[in-house]
Amino acid sequence: MANDPLLSIKRLSVQLPEGGDRTLALRDVSIDVARNEIVCVVGESGSGKSMTASTVMGLLPPSVRVAAGTVELDGQNLLKLKPEQMRKVRGPRIGMIFQEPMTALNPLQRIGTQISEMFQLHSKMSRAAQKAKAIELLQAVHIPDPAKAYTAYPHELSGGQRQRAMIAMAMALDPDLLIADEPTTALDVTTQAQILKLIRELQQRNGTGVLFITHDFGVVADIADRVVVLKHGNVVEQGTGAEVLGNPQHDYTRSLIDAVPRMEPPAYTPPPTDKKALQVKDLVKTFGSAGLFGNGRVVHALRSVSFDLPKGRTLGIVGESGSGKSTMARALVRLTDPDSGKVLLDDLDFTALSRPELRQKAGLVQMVFQDPYASLNPRRKVGDLIAQPMTVHGKPRAEAMERVEELLKLVGLDAKAMDRFPHEFSGGQRQRIGIARALALDPKILVADEAVSALDVSIQAQVLQLFRRLRDELGLSMVFITHDLRVTAQVCDEVAVMKEGEVVEYGPTARIFADPQHDYTRLLLSSAPGHLGLKGATPLADAPAV
Repeated sequence: MANDPLLSIKRLSVQLPEGGDRTLALRDVSIDVARNEIVCVVGESGSGKSMTASTVMGLLPPSVRVAAGTVELDGQNLLKLKPEQMRKVRGPRIGMIFQEPMTALNPLQRIGTQISEMFQLHSKMSRAAQKAKAIELLQAVHIPDPAKAYTAYPHELSGGQRQRAMIAMAMALDPDLLIADEPTTALDVTTQAQILKLIRELQQRNGTGVLFITHDFGVVADIADRVVVLKHGNVVEQGTGAEVLGNPQHDYTRSLIDAVPRMEPPAYTPPPTDKKALQVKDLVKTFGSAGLFGNGRVVHALRSVSFDLPKGRTLGIVGESGSGKSTMARALVRLTDPDSGKVLLDDLDFTALSRPELRQKAGLVQMVFQDPYASLNPRRKVGDLIAQPMTVHGKPRAEAMERVEELLKLVGLDAKAMDRFPHEFSGGQRQRIGIARALALDPKILVADEAVSALDVSIQAQVLQLFRRLRDELGLSMVFITHDLRVTAQVCDEVAVMKEGEVVEYGPTARIFADPQHDYTRLLLSSAPGHLGLKGATPLADAPAV
């Protein structure tokens, strides 16, 4: 590494307001980033990763303050700059890619307007030159039809295209330093591989230093030149990517790496019974128009989809965004009604039930949602949230609350959780609460829609283990919707691969991972982060074209 790093964080401590779980968000943290280098900062939620990025950008909340240390960019201490001086640094010197572009982008402004704003604030370009440069940037990040994307609103682009637009904004003024804060967490595997390859491409082309924040060691294996591991605001280990991944020295680092799901499904064992918990036959779902205002185009979300779920087994449904996975999940629990086809539970056609009949049979199939913070009412206590399905179906409140205690214990939470609100729990604990609520009516089938995609790897491993235990102890049959093939390998007996509303491959997980028959399945498997193993070579060179 160069003697004079581009970014030098020296002995940085950041103090939290009183009443928190700890006094310091960061304690004596030192990190260097050289030009043309990607440094990954990795750790669980609460480790201080995003606080580090906010400090560098000068975006700390008013109640949080820097207690000690320096943050130098080319020798200039950014912590000494006044707000108006720091505004001149953001954009021209430091660009940032945020985790969720849909919240970072203004939904009321066109993509081109938001990119052009960078030039309005920091250059003297004419409007025509601003537009030409913005379209050039959209082309550089490989967005199809950049001229059309220039006039589009954020909701009219896919998740991967929105993230590319964010990268275009961050790189608009050719910054020396790029900060990427969990930029691939919510993306499917092929889009994630494309974004990682794009960041590496731009970094090498422009000689940019990159501070890449992530909790995913699969991503680290793909992209990191050096790695810094944070735990509770402390640096516990740092070194080259090969050193940290190949020979981790700290127990915490080893625990994070061990928690990463491997692409190694267990050997297939036939179902213990021929009975089917669920049979999906020729399911079709179309939507009449696409986009917020509609354009008359018909979208085929499900195209004659069929599969079986044996009793006591877990079926994974995998595919990219837009493949029809979530529409399938919603159809299974009747949150959306298919146009045709059948969903059979034993001899019961779930799709043919009237609304009053569906209310009586709702307990047969329950869903665990992706974001428990959004699906749990923040104004109600956990005990009431879990008890509600039971009381709605006629169970006396006293009996329901007794059952709540049993369910909390079943998912690994203390009965005291009944009297607390959702915001008082961590993400993993909230997901356990969501699982407890889904189990309240003793369902036969559990549908999990991206239920672990937003969790840290260690918490994700715990929740996956919980799903496996519940399936075995309660005799549940499960449909597991995910874009993460590593998760599929850990929990799914069979897998259905979906593409553009169709099942293109279906069979035992072990067989499909070992010998995929469809080109699309092979593409998904090759795109999975760290698919060659954490100690292997980077697969970025083999990522799909951007």
